[in-house]
Amino acid sequence: MHLSVISKVLGMLLMIFSLTLLPPILVASIYEEHTHQAFFLSFAITFSIGMLMWVPYSRNQADLRTRDGFLITVMFWLELGLVGALPFALVDSLNLSFTDAVFESMSGLTTTGATVITGLDLLPKSILYYRQQLQWLGGIGIVVIAVAVMPMLGVGGMQLYRAETPGPVKDSKLTPRITETAKALFLIYVTLTVTCMVAYWLAGMTLFDALAHSFSTVAIGGFSTHDASMGYFDNNPAIISICIFFMIVSGISFGLHYYGWIRKSVSHYLRNPEAKMYLIMLLAGCFLVSLYLYFSGTYNKEDSLYHGVFQLVSIMTTTGFSTDNFSSWPSFLPFLLIFFSFFGACAGSTGGGIKVGRMLILAKQVVREIYRLIHPSAIFPIKIRNRHVPDHITDAIWAFFGVYLAVYYLMVLLLLASGLDYVTAWSATAAALNNLGPGLGQVASHYGDINGFAKWVLCSGMILGRLEIFTLLVLFTPMFWRR
Repeated sequence: MHLSVISKVLGMLLMIFSLTLLPPILVASIYEEHTHQAFFLSFAITFSIGMLMWVPYSRNQADLRTRDGFLITVMFWLELGLVGALPFALVDSLNLSFTDAVFESMSGLTTTGATVITGLDLLPKSILYYRQQLQWLGGIGIVVIAVAVMPMLGVGGMQLYRAETPGPVKDSKLTPRITETAKALFLIYVTLTVTCMVAYWLAGMTLFDALAHSFSTVAIGGFSTHDASMGYFDNNPAIISICIFFMIVSGISFGLHYYGWIRKSVSHYLRNPEAKMYLIMLLAGCFLVSLYLYFSGTYNKEDSLYHGVFQLVSIMTTTGFSTDNFSSWPSFLPFLLIFFSFFGACAGSTGGGIKVGRMLILAKQVVREIYRLIHPSAIFPIKIRNRHVPDHITDAIWAFFGVYLAVYYLMVLLLLASGLDYVTAWSATAAALNNLGPGLGQVASHYGDINGFAKWVLCSGMILGRLEIFTLLVLFTPMFWRR
């Protein structure tokens, strides 16, 4: 393991991240706010730490190994969570503790969207912008963006891409060179964001709200500039429709967006089994939730469809926006919505959850095991688009699923031990591990009232969910540290 090169890369990445603390200063200047010092001090601290890590090893040259990539990825997300908390801790008007500041930062960077802050409508615009920017950066994955500059550092970037990219597509590249892959992903991401922002603005949002909400919509983050979330725009169906569309689009693999980009076609979306299952689940879920809202007398026909479709799409894609307090709906529906968040979005998207692609392969394997009971000697290969799925992939997915459930219930037990009730513990764990955001019980509106220990447990869950568990857990195995 090349610790000197790891320090060099982490230092460079921290210095790059420090530059993202400068735009909020511009926002503060535009709106004549007194938050300049907090952001500039945060920039200076972050840049200085990065410089101290980079300078001693700036001339070192070595190739990154897979283990180095895992360590850099995990350490970088932990570093970002801490330095990203600086503005929240330094702005006096927020009055946040260190724990709350880290929680807010980690929630933004992992695109979870859980918040400890209330009174958003009255906050300085620079803070509101910064929260949204954190989610936007976390959505594409700062590590994936940074591999575009890896050639300047004299190290390879493929190990970082494999460690960061979500879902069972870690070994695939959209273009032969990882740098070109990162640039392609980034270009698509920016294009979606700009298109979403313009659509919001034309539909009636202010330019600031349009920019802020485009960040969190495309990143599938869920932070808003208003306490009422997207419910603030309830009187504008166009805005809600735009939000639904871009949440769905952002939940589809960016690999498919890339091929659509170069082929100028959308037919491949419907030919992709994961995308097809994702869209079918969204359609079925919207129908079920809207129907139950109507027949339970919660809303009239139009409002049942309006709130049912929006909330199902928001929760299943793990965005976390809301148009109403869904935790007060008939008890079946809030639990159903949280259940859908476990499926999440597609692999290779900005969404969280276990991923629809994994669930699709698990379902096919369950069917295969049933067939084997009938014909024990027969061979039933698992196929996706007429391509055989190797056994080592299905084994890895089952292992991931088992570890996911084990980690999930360990977190639930820890939250119960901290004094939370079961509904709160169950939903908060799902919200953190699935990078969802809103929960039930004590965390239905915000996370500010739960104890500090519970917040640290949930921060761990956010990182585990963002890095899909194994990337972090592998660091705790003795084999990882052996020479």
